[in-house]
Amino acid sequence: MTGDERPQSGETEQGKRAHAPVLIREVTEFLNVRPNGFYIDATLGAGGHAEAIAGRLGSGRLLALDRDPLALATARGVMAPFGDKVTLMRGNFAEIDTLHANTGFPPVDGVVADLGLSSMQLADSGRGFSFNIEGPLDMRMDPESETSAADLVNYTSERELADLIFKFGEERLSRRIARALMKARPIRTSTELAQVVTRAIPSRPGLHQIHPATRTFMALRLAVNRELDNLEEFLARVLTVVAVGGRVVVISFHSLEDRMVKQAFAAWGRDGRARVLTRKVVRAGEDEVGRNPRARSAKLRAAEKADRNNLGDGSEAEG
Repeated sequence: MTGDERPQSGETEQGKRAHAPVLIREVTEFLNVRPNGFYIDATLGAGGHAEAIAGRLGSGRLLALDRDPLALATARGVMAPFGDKVTLMRGNFAEIDTLHANTGFPPVDGVVADLGLSSMQLADSGRGFSFNIEGPLDMRMDPESETSAADLVNYTSERELADLIFKFGEERLSRRIARALMKARPIRTSTELAQVVTRAIPSRPGLHQIHPATRTFMALRLAVNRELDNLEEFLARVLTVVAVGGRVVVISFHSLEDRMVKQAFAAWGRDGRARVLTRKVVRAGEDEVGRNPRARSAKLRAAEKADRNNLGDGSEAEG
């Protein structure tokens, strides 16, 4: 295995395995992994999907990307048995074409991107991703990024904060929440933020089937990490690194991301760049959801790069 990311102190085998990858069977089936193929896991996380792909390789190779150095450190232990079949690289999947070019890999036979937050990130008290665990209000996937969630919460105007929570969290009570956050400043921890949001939302049966702070936390995380901008860049560039007949598989966890993926795949189909393989979104079955509740929100879409000289059915996704 190649790469330059080293494990962090205190890393345990339990930590390596705490995250269960979603739709693992569906990912490997849609990628159609071949022993001599070349593949990219664009969002490595804890390494679950990468491990499944690498386990099917013979002479093939896998490039595994992540911008989170702690994720790379954790995944290194998982991927160690595969040796030089796997190249680990720190980088943002929005720059997949540049990262791919730096490896010397040929055009690849498949790319997978799992857009979800991993369980290990949620469980890390130092990251501030979870409203259930007290920690600094950070939420940066890349610790070298300039803006943290605390910066947004404490220094953004009330109107901008409300717009952010509404746009990225699809939270219809965003103005009420923003007003409460302004009054509670400074807010320094994840649990403090969750408490302020919860108090700001009227308690009425059926108003929130999820934790009251879920949408606000999601909105801040998306904004801090520019996740939708990065997804847009990834979708604009990914086909440039894929060989004709190669597959692109994307797993999203909320409507904003899924809508972007659906629209991009449909555009690829219309102009003959790719054939959509998932006419309807693929979801986890009851058994998987029972084992791993986070799989309930997962939505998988897949497409196959087409030969423009031999255009076929560029089927568009339906739902």
